Amino acid sequence: MMMTPSPFTLIAGPCVIEHDGAMNLKTALTLKALITRLNQELLESGQKDMIQFFFKSSYDKANRTSASNYRGPGSAEGLEILAAIKHEVDVAILTDVHSPEEAERAAEVADFLQIPAFLCRQTDLLTTAGNTGKAINIKKGQFLSPQEVRYCADKVFATGNRQVYITERGTTFGYNNLVVDMRSIPIVQSFGLPILLDATHSVQLPGGGAGKSSGQREYAPVLARAAVAAGCNGLFIETHPNPDEALSDGPNMVPLAEVETLLREVLAIRRALRHVAPQA
Repeated sequence: MMMTPSPFTLIAGPCVIEHDGAMNLKTALTLKALITRLNQELLESGQKDMIQFFFKSSYDKANRTSASNYRGPGSAEGLEILAAIKHEVDVAILTDVHSPEEAERAAEVADFLQIPAFLCRQTDLLTTAGNTGKAINIKKGQFLSPQEVRYCADKVFATGNRQVYITERGTTFGYNNLVVDMRSIPIVQSFGLPILLDATHSVQLPGGGAGKSSGQREYAPVLARAAVAAGCNGLFIETHPNPDEALSDGPNMVPLAEVETLLREVLAIRRALRHVAPQA
């Protein structure tokens, strides 16, 4: 699937595949119906800037705080579940990859491969992912400045693959906290790279929950609105029907029932920006 930076790109779904994937399938169906309805409304109102939607879920959360935390079903079972969701819902898929071997396997199912933040400089992973020909989403490491992500992207570009997105997910601020600098949006775009904001991991409190990460999900919509106002190319939102029961990253996920309100808000901000007259 060829990606273009001009539509508003939305990556959304539960953090991890849970159990047999039934919850993930339900969430994918709900999100697909919502995006279809919103795109129809945009079309009927004469707008051409449709939402480009990718369903996201991980088959393995390889960097959990504690070894006892739930990681997911693993690549074999997880990719089968994602393939079934892709077929039943008719939706494009994004998932994380952690090694060159995983990138090659995941590319058989996924339309969009994600490089986790902690692995964003791993040359072999980036080049193998690039060689799959799939679109690549590079999560900006919490330890990187926005100026440095161009070098991560260059490793994919060297394969001839130009379908590269960067996702901002906050910078390490202090003990168990992150901060998002909205200047990173125009800085990354100045390199010719589209940039998304991960509104949910940006409000994570890494390792702040006694052996697991905590979070402040109430601030995710705030950051999402701010990033869209700053001109980002889209959003990454992890969502769950009941975040308090989620097996991974529940404290920073947006409740599924609240996603429509958030999307309508950011779409209104985009419309407002298009109607702002250039200053003399």
